[in-house]
Amino acid sequence: MSRRVLVTGSSRGIGKSIALQLAKSGFAVTVHCRSGIQQANQTIEEIQQAGGKAQLLQFDIADRQQTQQALESDIEQNGAYYGVVCNAGITRDNAFPALSDSDWDDVIHTNLDGFYNVVKPLVMPMVREKQGGRIVVMSSVSGVLGNRGQVNYSASKAGLIGATKALAVELARRKITVNCVAPGLIETDMVDDELASEAMKMIPARRMGKPEEIAGLVSYLFSDTAGYLTRQVISVNGGMA
Repeated sequence: MSRRVLVTGSSRGIGKSIALQLAKSGFAVTVHCRSGIQQANQTIEEIQQAGGKAQLLQFDIADRQQTQQALESDIEQNGAYYGVVCNAGITRDNAFPALSDSDWDDVIHTNLDGFYNVVKPLVMPMVREKQGGRIVVMSSVSGVLGNRGQVNYSASKAGLIGATKALAVELARRKITVNCVAPGLIETDMVDDELASEAMKMIPARRMGKPEEIAGLVSYLFSDTAGYLTRQVISVNGGMA
C-alpha cells in the first residue's frame, strides 16, 4: 500500500510540481485547494495519467475548524498520513505604513496559523503508526532575509522557520523529520514582474528558479535516504546571501 502524503496548495505552481514529483516517487498524493477545484482536478488527472494515485481535499487552511474536520474525516476513512508538505500561502504586499489590518491578519492566519491548523490533526495519527514520517514546510527567502514591502509575509515565513525547528526536536525520536525549504525567486504566478526585475540583480545565478527544482528537493526530503536530515532550513535561491 502506498504511503499517503498531503500537499497543501497543490492545484498550481510549486505545490503542483511537488504533488506530481511525489506521485512519481510512489506516494499516494492528496491534492489540496481552497477554491481552485478545476486546477486541482487537472493536477489529479495528470498524476493518474502517469500511473499515480491521487485524491482531492478542499478546505481553507486559515479556517481551523474546517481544516480539522476535513483532515480528521479523511484520516478516519483512509488512514494516517506518512507526510505533509505545508505549501499553501498568500501574499498581501505593501510598504509597512500602508498595510491594512486585513493585509496583516490574512497573511498571518493563512501562512502561519495554517501550518498549525494542518499539522496538528496529522501528527498523532503519524506517531501512532510508528512508521516515521516527513513534514516539509515551505518558508521563503523573505523569511530568512526579510524583504521590502513584505513585512507581513516575512513575519509569517520566519515564524514557520521557528515552528519547524521546535517541532523537529519534539518528533525526532519518533523518526519523523521536519524541515523547511526556503525558495528564492521561482517562476510562478505569485511573482510580481517589477519585484522580479529588481530581485534578479541580487541573484548570482541571474535567473529565476523553476518549480521543478523545488519539487526535486522535497522529493529527496521524503526519501528514505533523508531520514537523518531534520531541523534544517534549506535555501533554494540561486546563491542569494
